[in-house]
Amino acid sequence: MIRPRRTAEDLAGRAEHDLVGIIRMPESSVSPVTAIVRRIAWAVVALFAAVLLVYLDRDGYRDVNEDGISFLDAVYYATVSLSTTGYGDITPASDSARLLNILVITPLRVLFLIVLVGTTLAVLTERSRQAFKIQRWRSNVRDHVVVVGYGTKGRSAVSAVLSDGVEPSRIVVVDTDQAMLDAASSLGLVTVHGSGTRSDVLRVAGVPRAKSVVVAASRDDSAVLITLTAREMSPNAQIVAAVRETENVHLLRQSGANQVVVSSETAGRLLGMATHTPTVVDMVEDLITPDEGLAIAEREVEDSEVGGSPRHLPDIVLGLVRAGKLYRVDSSEADAIEHGDRLLYIRKVTPAED
Repeated sequence: MIRPRRTAEDLAGRAEHDLVGIIRMPESSVSPVTAIVRRIAWAVVALFAAVLLVYLDRDGYRDVNEDGISFLDAVYYATVSLSTTGYGDITPASDSARLLNILVITPLRVLFLIVLVGTTLAVLTERSRQAFKIQRWRSNVRDHVVVVGYGTKGRSAVSAVLSDGVEPSRIVVVDTDQAMLDAASSLGLVTVHGSGTRSDVLRVAGVPRAKSVVVAASRDDSAVLITLTAREMSPNAQIVAAVRETENVHLLRQSGANQVVVSSETAGRLLGMATHTPTVVDMVEDLITPDEGLAIAEREVEDSEVGGSPRHLPDIVLGLVRAGKLYRVDSSEADAIEHGDRLLYIRKVTPAED
């Protein structure tokens, strides 16, 4: 039997409960084993509280053997009572024992059942909770960052975005490797299981409403297709793509990438520099590591700086951005700062080591 091909709207048009397992929302840090152990501990506490109360008031209970209530009998009665089994061989006879059952044993019975049954209900309702969280996320997500591919490049990109102060819940990772998605989810990121080359997967990830899209595919042809699809969905998004070969840069730019990073050549240049100027490589690594040492940052110009030269500012300015174009600090266009310019400068992230 030949099945019809899935259309591009298969995922995007699905209800939220059908996306559970495809979209994964961040969960609490408590592991399932810890949660179950806690529930069992509360059940044991409720059981022994009932045992203690019954044993202290053992004279108010009647046993069919008429030989009194021992501690074992108290454990037995508390167990069958909290589990609602109730064989009737031990019964509260005095008014105090019956009152104790009404006011204390019954609430403990309810607590005991909630704790034990709650574990099963938690498993059964997990899908509903995930569907609700997905629905709420899809309704509210705007101006987020989508990272397609969570390999070495994707993880580094996410680390840089997080260091810029972006909340983990505003980063969406798309990948086909479940182990990678689990690693991303452990950081509090939203994950989407699927190939970034599929338009319905990118639509589910919220690319049409994303602020930025990072294309970190392992293959250049996949990067071109992802970039082309993302640009079609989101004409105004900032798309940054990584490519392995320089000859494919123009394909990425023609597909709509705002910035293209040639990963192999960049690594190769650093390797070559390290052979004769290793300290320069250390400085470059420091500058491109945003969470320690020195970092390259961008900021708006202040009113007091307009008309002046960027070379005379207290900050070490590398260049300025005017109308979306970068000018080096030594170019003639950067002689005077204008309104609306943005400065690229070196920012101190952490104090220098002694």
